[in-house]
Amino acid sequence: MSAGPSPDIAAPSVGVTASAARRIAEILKGEPPETMLRVSVEGGGCSGFQYKFDITREREADDIVIAEGGASVVIDPVSLEYMSGSHIDFVDDLIGASFRIANPHATASCGCGTSFAL
Repeated sequence: MSAGPSPDIAAPSVGVTASAARRIAEILKGEPPETMLRVSVEGGGCSGFQYKFDITREREADDIVIAEGGASVVIDPVSLEYMSGSHIDFVDDLIGASFRIANPHATASCGCGTSFAL
């Protein structure tokens, strides 16, 4: 068993927009060094699956880390399967400010943008 993923193997991609990277960096600025935003997918929500956002310093060996503009996002391999090809964005509009994930695999989503169906 190898110590980590081979650099020749491309991991499924998840993008982080500039707006999301700025907001994540702002949030993490007040946290201890090596703190990351963990994004995961869980069963539940009004559409079947929901996104979960946590601040963490813990990282598993098989987690994928996305570093973008001073922000670090960590995603576990199971969640990454559901999120492959997605983009994490931060939107500040009339109904509020929140992270939103544009997931090409979602066949339906709820109005709040945190729940989706496949």
